[in-house]
Order: sequence, then C-alpha cells, then structure tokens
Amino acid sequence: MTKEELALEVIDRLKKEYPDAGCTLDYDQAWKLLVSVRLAAQCTDARVNVVVEDLYAKYPDVASLAKAEPEEIEAIIRPCGLGRSKARDISACMRILHENYNDNIPTTFEELLKLPGVGRKSANLIMGDVFGKPAIVTDTHCIRLCNRIGLVDGIKDPKKVEMALWKIIPPEEGSDFCHRLVYHGREVCTARTKPYCDKCCLEDICQKNI
Repeated sequence: MTKEELALEVIDRLKKEYPDAGCTLDYDQAWKLLVSVRLAAQCTDARVNVVVEDLYAKYPDVASLAKAEPEEIEAIIRPCGLGRSKARDISACMRILHENYNDNIPTTFEELLKLPGVGRKSANLIMGDVFGKPAIVTDTHCIRLCNRIGLVDGIKDPKKVEMALWKIIPPEEGSDFCHRLVYHGREVCTARTKPYCDKCCLEDICQKNI
C-alpha cells in the first residue's frame, strides 16, 4: 500500500468513526477563533473555552479588546499559561485588526502569518474552519498519529509534516482529517497512556502494528 493509498483509507475510516468531528475550540466569530487558538498553545481546548467566556464578557468585540492593555488581558487569561506573551500577542493582533482590517480578520494565509502570535498551524486552522479553504493543521495529535500510522516517517517538525501531508492528502479533506485526528488521538491513540489498539479502526493498517 502506497502512502497515498494508506492516506485515503485512513481518511475513509476516520470519517466513519468521527462523522461530525470539528474544531474543539468554541467560537461564533472569526476573530474569537484567532484569540482562542493563541490561548490554546500548551493549554487544553477545554480550559480555553472556559477562560474566554470571562474575556469576552469584558471585551465583547475587536474594538474593545484592541483598547485593552496587555496587563488587563493577562489578568483574565492567566489560567491558560504563558499569560504575558499571549496577552501581548492578542493585544497587538486585535489592534491590527481594528486599525487595518475594519475589525475583521485577513482572508489570506500570507496575511494571517503576519499577525502577532499566528504561525502556520493557526493560519491553517483559520483558513480551513473560517474560510473553508484547503488546510492541514499539524498540531501535536496530527504529528504523533501520522508518524505512528505511517503517513510520514519519523518527521517531527510541524512544517515538514504539513508539507509531506500535502502530497498525499486530497486538499478538500485536509481540514476535517486533522480534526478527526484530534478526536482519535484523545479517545483511542492516546499519548499519556498506552494506545487502545484493540478498539482502533486503523489497527490492521497502522504501521505501528505491522
């Protein structure tokens, strides 16, 4: 089985296993996803979803958050960890959106990458979830599972994993595929415990088991 064939089989099986998988960060406006994905660095999505409730209660839109001092933002988001750097990035980012984008977010990958605190993973998430564009989000679940399954071979660098996956994952499948890897990585192919291979829908094709 080639990597392309393996990729298509994995995509098909994960679709059946997690048909409704989507982003696990809660948001109802694009700029909120931009904030949440920055807060999610080294923090669980579940905690981020709780913390942003207080943040948005005080700063309900881009304009108000852009006016807030980083120290005020940090006081609210501290439970997410790395409070100072995250608050600085969020403050700078919201000011750019307010001043340059009429309180909206950029619509291109290249423009998103120029925003403070936005890397390839975040930009891909926004392109896929907000704009419905081809995207591959190489978070820790994606990197770990793709190596274990055999879609990539011993690659740990996020950008290199992303580039390798672009070659074998149909563009229209990338975003949902990565969301499903998150679900699978949390529920079955876990990192902190021994993977539950006996109940894995990929057991017979996973390179870890061959």
